[in-house]
Amino acid sequence: MSDLLSRRRKTPWIQQWSRPILAAIAVLGMLNTGYITLTKLSETAAACPTEGCDTVLASPYATVFGLPLSLFGLLAYTAMAGFALAPFVVKPEQNRPLRTKLENLTWLLLFVGATAMLVFSGYLMSIMFTKFVAPLGMQGLCLFCVASALFALALFVITLLGRSWEDLGQLLFVGTIVAIATLVTTLGIYAPIDGRQPDSTAQTSSGQPGYAIQNTSGQAEIALARHLKQIGAKMYGAYWCPHCHDQKELFGKEAAAIFNYVECAPDGQNSQTEVCQTAAPKIEEQTKQPFAFPTWEINGRYYRGIRSLEELATASGYTGPTNFTQR
Repeated sequence: MSDLLSRRRKTPWIQQWSRPILAAIAVLGMLNTGYITLTKLSETAAACPTEGCDTVLASPYATVFGLPLSLFGLLAYTAMAGFALAPFVVKPEQNRPLRTKLENLTWLLLFVGATAMLVFSGYLMSIMFTKFVAPLGMQGLCLFCVASALFALALFVITLLGRSWEDLGQLLFVGTIVAIATLVTTLGIYAPIDGRQPDSTAQTSSGQPGYAIQNTSGQAEIALARHLKQIGAKMYGAYWCPHCHDQKELFGKEAAAIFNYVECAPDGQNSQTEVCQTAAPKIEEQTKQPFAFPTWEINGRYYRGIRSLEELATASGYTGPTNFTQR
C-alpha cells in the first residue's frame, strides 16, 4: 500500500487528471460545434459576441461535401471524449490487462486525433485571418472558430503532457505522418472550393483573379452596368466568394467588367482592402447585419447579398431597357 501511495505521489497531477481534463475540453468543443451545426441546419444566425461569425460561417469554407463543417468538428470532439473516457469502463481490479490495453490504444488515438485537429484548425485560422480579418478587421473575426481552435490546441497539449511517453522518436514520427496526411487532405478539400475555374483572361495586375464568368451580357445588362457606374454605385466582394460570382453571372461577362467592383480580399486583383474596412462599419450600422459579400452601395444606401437586376435597377433609379436575360 505504501509503495502504491508513493508511486501516486510521484505521478504529476496533470497525468493523474489528464483523461478527465481531455474529456471536459472535448465536451466544450462538442457544445461549441453542436451549436454552430444547429444554427447552420436551422438556417438561423449564431448568437455571436462579434459580428464576424455570420460572415465566416456563411462562407464556402464553412461547408464540406454539402454539410456544415461544424458537424465534422462535432464528430471529432465526440470521438476525443470517447477515447478519453473509454478505459474507465473497465475497472483495473477486475481486468487489468484489458484496462492497460485500452489505455495504450486510446492514448495513441488521442494523440492522432489531437494532432489532426490541431493541423486542421491551424489551416482554418489562417483562412479566417487572411480571407476575413485582413479585409474586414474585427468584423471578420469568428469567436466560435477561435474557440474551436483553442480547444484543439488544448487537447494536443494535454495529450502530450498527460502521459509519460516512452518512445518520443516514434511519437514524433507518427505525429509527422498524421500532420502531413491531414494537411494534404485539407488542401485537397478546399483547393477547388466550389469547382469554378479562375478567370485566365484577368491577368492585367498582380493578385488572384476571380472565377471566370460564363454568361454573355445583353444590351439591357450593359445599359444597367453603365448606369450603375455613372452614379458611382459599388459592389463590394472577394475573388473567392461564390455569391459574388453568382451576382456577376446575372450581369454577364461584358457588363460585369463595366460597373465599379471593389475587391476586398488582400490577395485579390486590384485589392482595395482599406476601402472595405472603412465601409464595413457604415454598412453594419445601416443594415444592422454583419458586412458580407457581396454588398452593394447605391446612392448612399447599402444592399447586402445577391440582388436581382430588377432590384438594382429600382434602387439606382435606372430607366433603361429591362429585358434582362438572366433572372
